[in-house]
Amino acid sequence: MTTQSLVKKLGLGTVQFGLDYGISNSLGPTPGQEVKRLLEYAAGKGIDLLDTAAAYGNSQEVLGRQELSSFRLVSKFLCDGHTDILSLLQSSLRALSVSSLYAYLAHRPLQMLEYPHYWEQLQDLKRSGDIGKLGFSFDTPEEADKVLQAGLQPDLVQLPYNYLDHRFESLMQELHQQGCEILARSPFLQGLFFVDPGELPAYFDGIRELLAGLQQYGDALRGALLKYAAEQPYIDKVIFGVNSLDQFRQNLDSLSTAPDLPLLDRTVDPDLITPSKWPKR
Repeated sequence: MTTQSLVKKLGLGTVQFGLDYGISNSLGPTPGQEVKRLLEYAAGKGIDLLDTAAAYGNSQEVLGRQELSSFRLVSKFLCDGHTDILSLLQSSLRALSVSSLYAYLAHRPLQMLEYPHYWEQLQDLKRSGDIGKLGFSFDTPEEADKVLQAGLQPDLVQLPYNYLDHRFESLMQELHQQGCEILARSPFLQGLFFVDPGELPAYFDGIRELLAGLQQYGDALRGALLKYAAEQPYIDKVIFGVNSLDQFRQNLDSLSTAPDLPLLDRTVDPDLITPSKWPKR
């Protein structure tokens, strides 16, 4: 794929706009003025999708103060079984200062099995045009199996995929063939690929050597990791996050010289590639 084609397969994650997020993030939440510059740069490069969520601190509010006409917006919701889904959606629409969403995803998909009336209400909101696509943000294959086996068919799913994490590969291929849009997140594994392996706790001993080997690519590693995910034909968009405009430019610039990463000939312990399982900093 050409560099331009790779860039067009990228979407910008915005959790950093509202939270101190990422194992390698030393800058804290991205300031509003930097967010403005990031969005202008993204639009100029042809990146047209933003990913956010109600659970991302004040990320939606930060976005709502920006010019968003160049972007399709994906947001996610959490439910408690009592709050009306329309209220949750309207809260996100107000925060984002928009009238509709490209896609609205269940941030905890198993809640749709616990509270099935939500899925019915979401279908109504899709028919009314408030939502373009419905779907799920999956964390584990087991979670995805339960939801799909219950007959809840998504228009779009978001799930982790990167050089070390291939757990969803067969599911992505299957859903893509069915016409479901695939958003792959975590190409940088929350920045783990860029942390000095020698500074990681013993918990990561199982992949310390792998990480050290990848870091021999230097600055080209960012582009190589994005390229690795974006070149998969069953992935429609790769969602990645940045903390600054300089970091954003470095990521895209490195695509033009990104090497092909070697074939990974081993399976990685799922706990090592699941950030929610990592020891607290």
